[in-house]
Amino acid sequence: MKALIIDDERLARKELASLLEKFEGIEVVGEAANADEAEERIAELKPDLLFLDINMPGRDGFQLLESLERAPLVIFVTAYDEHALHAFQVNAMDYLMKPIDPTRLEAAISKLPKLKDSDVPERQILGLEDQIFLKDGEKCWFVGLKDVRLFESEGNYVRVRFGDQKPLVLRSLNK
Repeated sequence: MKALIIDDERLARKELASLLEKFEGIEVVGEAANADEAEERIAELKPDLLFLDINMPGRDGFQLLESLERAPLVIFVTAYDEHALHAFQVNAMDYLMKPIDPTRLEAAISKLPKLKDSDVPERQILGLEDQIFLKDGEKCWFVGLKDVRLFESEGNYVRVRFGDQKPLVLRSLNK
């Protein structure tokens, strides 16, 4: 599983990369120091997993996720516990506090789905196993496409129906 570490603190990125070396199924393919750099790296490297800090200069981690077309799996890594509820509302895989406890990191990694190389898509078109990040006002979700019942055009926006939710996304249906 290809992972990208996104954190504005260089030492935090290095520490996490070092801790991840012991996990055979995780390959750190890059790092980013802010949301703008991360957006470029995600487009270029197409990681399966983000280790994402929340509080960064410029856009925060949630704003980065909102800007992505395809949302990889996310484990938040932050020094602040006040964002935990929001993180799980967007279906994060886990929420780790800095400094990272290796036992907690191992528990977070154990929650990740097991991907074989053949399972990693090499395409731009989204499939049923992909997730999308949706934001409507203050509410955010990671939604598997297999859970979406309907995409409904409302002018230049899209109403997405899944479960008992129906957020209005400020993007066109074509997008």
